[in-house]
Amino acid sequence: ISFHVHPELPAAEDPSLLDVVASMTPEPPEEYAYPDYRGKGCVDESGFVYAIGEKFTPGPSACPCLCTEEGPLCIQPECPRLHPRCIHVDTSQCCPLCKERKNYCEFRGKIYQTLEEFMVSPCEKCRCEADGEVVCTVSACPQTDCVDPVYEPDQCCPICKNGPNCFAETTVIPAGREVKTDECTICHCTYEEVTWRIERQAMCTRHECKQI
Repeated sequence: ISFHVHPELPAAEDPSLLDVVASMTPEPPEEYAYPDYRGKGCVDESGFVYAIGEKFTPGPSACPCLCTEEGPLCIQPECPRLHPRCIHVDTSQCCPLCKERKNYCEFRGKIYQTLEEFMVSPCEKCRCEADGEVVCTVSACPQTDCVDPVYEPDQCCPICKNGPNCFAETTVIPAGREVKTDECTICHCTYEEVTWRIERQAMCTRHECKQI
């Protein structure tokens, strides 16, 4: 038995066969062709068509666009700034929306509530601010009314345990009364004395002493 190729049909390896097949393939129906909506409307990612002048939200964005003859006209609105302590943001809207704010501060491994004040040392006072920051201030100690102040373990500033006093040369005398430092000298220091305020020195008066 022998087989013969019909002389009117091209062989399989003939390049013109592809052209023949292509010419025999029918054109797709017009309703299956993707339409061109330029100048007629706008199409979103899901294929929904919007008329010119209609607003829509294309893609994942929730911000509206206006369908124009030139295509979608989208303008990002000026959104308000999120709170600096926001810990949960809702992005499903056109503008991000804060759903939850942090109402505490973290400082040196500890948690403090908003507006809470706390001491981190006898001299350092801190406060948990509304923006989540911790602001600390160091106490400014006033000038003492004595020349022999002492520091207590639980206090920041020194105190005068012996009360107000000053120097009469090298001797410490109490303030508020006259003190006889020797047979001929009387000294005193008071709050009003400028010299006592600056130099911590008493005002002394020397009297004539009778010769014995």
